[in-house]
Amino acid sequence: MTTAGGGVVEARLAELGLTLPEVVPPLAAYQPAVVSGPYVYTAGQLPMVGGKLPVTGKVGAEVTAEEAKQLARTCALNGLAAVKSVVGDLDRIARVVKVVGFVASASDFTGQPGVINGASELLGEVLGEKGVHARSAVGVAVLPLDAPVEVEFQIELVQD
Repeated sequence: MTTAGGGVVEARLAELGLTLPEVVPPLAAYQPAVVSGPYVYTAGQLPMVGGKLPVTGKVGAEVTAEEAKQLARTCALNGLAAVKSVVGDLDRIARVVKVVGFVASASDFTGQPGVINGASELLGEVLGEKGVHARSAVGVAVLPLDAPVEVEFQIELVQD
């Protein structure tokens, strides 16, 4: 997906030097995003770039916290692409309600909130006040494809 023909949100992405990627195809039996009432729920978004994970492994071991924070930004960008795929226009976002981030963590790594700040900060940069949200940042043993981070979110839509 490109910013061509996009609205205010996509113009802001362009100002930040970002472009919405293609929606990451599902790895199993699910949809990247679904609409239910006034909400969009995304599936967990991995930091896929061009169909591949740029880095794999545990944060605090093979992956640094700063690398993981950048990967969380990629997850959020992938999530916005998934949202656009089901609503057509990111300007329909009323607010981000909740972000849940999972960090594949080395046993002694406790910086999960700092990693998931990558996603939260991107949503704030792109959406301003609409990007302020509740959040959970959880350390886990392993994620699909040995991804270091995964992010999902719930978005409230503007009601017509």
